[in-house]
Amino acid sequence: MARKGRKRRGRSSTPAVPKTQICTIVDELGNMGLVLLLFETPSGFAIFNIDGVQLFLPKAEENIWANYVKDYMTYRVIWLKEFKTFKDKSNAFNHTGINSELAQMIKKWHLPGQKLAVGKQEHKSVIEQKLKISCLFNDAVMEVMWGIKHLMKSLVPQEESELPMEERLQMSYGLKTVLNRHGFNVKPEMVNERIIDTACVLYDCDLCETKHSEFFLSAGECIMEVSGIACQGWSLMKIATALKVLYDPETDIVYDDPESMLSKDELLRLKADARLYDGKLLKRTGAAVYNEIVWAREVKDDAIRLLNILVHEDGDAATPENSVPPGRGDHALTLPSLKVEKTRRSTCGNA
Repeated sequence: MARKGRKRRGRSSTPAVPKTQICTIVDELGNMGLVLLLFETPSGFAIFNIDGVQLFLPKAEENIWANYVKDYMTYRVIWLKEFKTFKDKSNAFNHTGINSELAQMIKKWHLPGQKLAVGKQEHKSVIEQKLKISCLFNDAVMEVMWGIKHLMKSLVPQEESELPMEERLQMSYGLKTVLNRHGFNVKPEMVNERIIDTACVLYDCDLCETKHSEFFLSAGECIMEVSGIACQGWSLMKIATALKVLYDPETDIVYDDPESMLSKDELLRLKADARLYDGKLLKRTGAAVYNEIVWAREVKDDAIRLLNILVHEDGDAATPENSVPPGRGDHALTLPSLKVEKTRRSTCGNA
């Protein structure tokens, strides 16, 4: 699905967050925002340090999974400290407490005041009671656990035993959210590597659109002010197309999508008013954003076509009732929704 001539770039796997919010989370966690994590493997236990900030960001449970799709994506969020096999792993946690060997392993890496993320409620209860270490067990932590299972061979290379396929490729909440948003109701037993990879492409395309949402909101307000064209309800693609007309009135629109097309009256008005936008909109920035949005939409459409094939091949490509058709809807990003979200964030910031 990669476009010819476009270099593979680094990715930001989560929506942009104000630095002040990140600093607040780091201060509250201490230890530079690092959280210790205990992961149970088929033959033992592994201790990791993870970027604890990811657990407390808005909609963390929807975004964390995208850090764990491929091993090269994990180097900034998780680091293995130690792995140890246990002859009788079933006795590591029991009715009397915690195995002394495992307890020593945890204490070896635990820093004063540091949180410990665990994958089971019973582990949380025993560790907090016996070791007096504050533990985290919630939906965000379970998304990290899903990611470690998915990439266990690279994250825990010393582990020689294999996880059962149904456990390694079980559905994560974030993965399910992306698939559902685009009209795919994929059952957990249908999940495979190609579905995960393709869903991650959709996630990145959605992220690209979200990244430019504030720019498009401002542009829509400017179009209303200068040309008197109401942009309420317009998709991001349609606003991008309008901006393309303003920046280069003589050019043809590259992306042939009915959703992005302007009416004849809108097109004529924008072309006639193009000079009125000088000094109001940054042309170079707008052109770059347009190209990126078009590229993201083309890649998204390719990904959706592939998902339709993959899901049908596995049996059951269900499109939920009352959902938008796959690939349509700009994942609910229209001018009204952007304005509501902007108002909400402003209100929260002043609270």
